[in-house]
Amino acid sequence: MNKIETYKDIFTDLKKRMRWKVSDARSLMMIASLYVTNNKVYDGDRFEEMADFIKKEVGVFSTLKSHHRFTFAAMLDTRFPSPEEKFTDFIQVYEALVEEGFSRGTYTYIAAMVVITEEGNSAELASRAMNVYKEMRQNHFFLTGQSDYPLAMLLAQREQNTAAIVDHIESLYEKLNQSGFYKGNDLQTMSHILSLVEDVSLDELVTRSTELFDTLKEEGIRPKSRFYPQIAMLAFMKNGKEQITQVKEILESLNSDKLFKWQKDINFMMAVTLHLSDQMENSSLLHTNLSTTIEALIQAQQAASVAAIAGAAAATSSGE
Repeated sequence: MNKIETYKDIFTDLKKRMRWKVSDARSLMMIASLYVTNNKVYDGDRFEEMADFIKKEVGVFSTLKSHHRFTFAAMLDTRFPSPEEKFTDFIQVYEALVEEGFSRGTYTYIAAMVVITEEGNSAELASRAMNVYKEMRQNHFFLTGQSDYPLAMLLAQREQNTAAIVDHIESLYEKLNQSGFYKGNDLQTMSHILSLVEDVSLDELVTRSTELFDTLKEEGIRPKSRFYPQIAMLAFMKNGKEQITQVKEILESLNSDKLFKWQKDINFMMAVTLHLSDQMENSSLLHTNLSTTIEALIQAQQAASVAAIAGAAAATSSGE
């Protein structure tokens, strides 16, 4: 409950500060969640200074010149003790990804953030991630686009070869569909996320996902296809029914608040994010490597959600 209250307080301050700069409350909700899930003390002045710094550092046609800079200011501020210094590395990795064939735009910036957060070899990861992305696109040409860049980057950090990674994803996609999940972009994202779970069989992951889906319905929460990625994230842990019970408590708290009552779909995503964040801190069931994967996944999904909300799923800034 402390995290929920902190989240509400940060959102309230952001809403006051950003009222002439960011018009969509959902983007501010995502930004607030970054501070809560990263356990970073929120300082509104510092956040605005970082956003102003980014605006000054980028070119006139850059995506980061727009309102997107606030999201990336929050990501840098919550993850690094010296965010201004890390910004240079961030831009260098972004350019390396573009050189490798990634399109200029918001999702490539998110992929770059994954690299600098995980401190991987940027050149090697860029090449490997592009190979993973191309293989994904071969299997699902019309479903695969720039929004898949961040997950391709996370998958590229796996030790398996590219073909094995993509075969694993495809097997999950088909098994989930056979279990009642609808084909489409949300199911593809779900299969990407589940493929990050190590040492758990495909059948077990599908069983967990199905149980979570059924429990949502039992609890009166319609499991829309847009919730598939969140179901996948919850499937990292056992005891699906217990997870949904706790998520529902958070969801009801958010839905009953006048600040958020019109954002029920985003509230569900936030409830899952806050629950997983709490589990990483307090559960002895989560091994270190699993916690690290979930943390990276939450951050990638938060950023991707902001991009989607802002309309960046279509071709992002053509002049970038």
